[in-house]
Amino acid sequence: MSPQPATPTDPIAQPRRFPCAQCGAALEYAPGADTLRCTHCGHENRIAATAAPIEEQDFRQTLRELADAAPANDHVAIHCDSCGASYTFDAAVHAGVCPFCGAPVVAKTAQHRQLQPQALLPFQIPRDQARTAFRQWLGSLWFAPGGLKDYARNDASLAGMYVPYWIYDADTATRYRGERGDDYQVQETYRAIENGQEVERTRTVTKTRWTSVAGQVARFFDDVLVLASQSLPREVTERLEPWDLANLTPYQEDYLSGFRSEMYQVELDDGFERAKEIMAPVIRNDIERDIGGDHQRIQSADTRYGAIRFKHILLPVWLSAFRFRDKTYRFVVNGRTGKVQGERPYSGWKIAFAIVLAAALIGGGIAAWRYYSDLQYAVPTPKARLYQG
Repeated sequence: MSPQPATPTDPIAQPRRFPCAQCGAALEYAPGADTLRCTHCGHENRIAATAAPIEEQDFRQTLRELADAAPANDHVAIHCDSCGASYTFDAAVHAGVCPFCGAPVVAKTAQHRQLQPQALLPFQIPRDQARTAFRQWLGSLWFAPGGLKDYARNDASLAGMYVPYWIYDADTATRYRGERGDDYQVQETYRAIENGQEVERTRTVTKTRWTSVAGQVARFFDDVLVLASQSLPREVTERLEPWDLANLTPYQEDYLSGFRSEMYQVELDDGFERAKEIMAPVIRNDIERDIGGDHQRIQSADTRYGAIRFKHILLPVWLSAFRFRDKTYRFVVNGRTGKVQGERPYSGWKIAFAIVLAAALIGGGIAAWRYYSDLQYAVPTPKARLYQG
């Protein structure tokens, strides 16, 4: 949704702007560099480094503070100094451009959300490189409809956006009850029919001895990453991982100039519920390893989460969508690595053709095997010919 004109009841925000000191035009962040570049004259301003620490926040204390805090405004009006217009961003957006003149602007997130970004990964991949990565991804798609590649190249336009995430740390302790299964072999006799006669035979059979067990496992989870946006499909964004979180830089509005940036739409406590889902299979593996044996059954597991801490960060993606045969497909490019993931259409006739071709190859292989097998038994060997003579 595009920014809307402001209404008289909207509080007027004092956003951050980035005018060029040389010509007055807008400065935008240049991916891969610590500079703001003028889109008109090319002048560059270096982004000053900051030594501000990226501190983890106490999860439970923050939830208590949020419960007592006044709600933030969903919409904050912005006055553009470049053209004089007033407008509002979408409720989830705090950085973008003026819809009337295109000037970059970054609104103060404190006027929209109670928790502010603490750190971000700046864009490393420029738009042209992201577009090249997208085209290579298109070229690698199997069973894509004919004409998709050319159509998508012409139809899709890339936009850079900082996406909100939560990062959680937690100490976990899990008490469990279950069963351990140990395999053992026994000899058993059975009766069979051979050459028309009933005979007794012996075979080795594997059985499992189950023993009730109980115990406790513990694990510290560091940097569990949870998407805090509802604008992008989680199954797509999770395939953009891993991110180089060791290179997080303290949040500075300069990195957002010229890019769209979202605020979190998944609340802090809801995000931790998703973090639990991510931690669960790891904890299950720990329990199975602790039980030991050849097989494991987990009957109950009670996990306690302690020392929960979090950070609110922004991660960079190039994103776009293209329409193909009346349906919209979205794709995203990791703004740090160039990795591409997205939704894509499939060609029904190409899949059907591949199935038919595979069946034909398998059928042909079986027929050839049978033919040469029959031929082997049909042609007498030299020794057989001697006795036949």
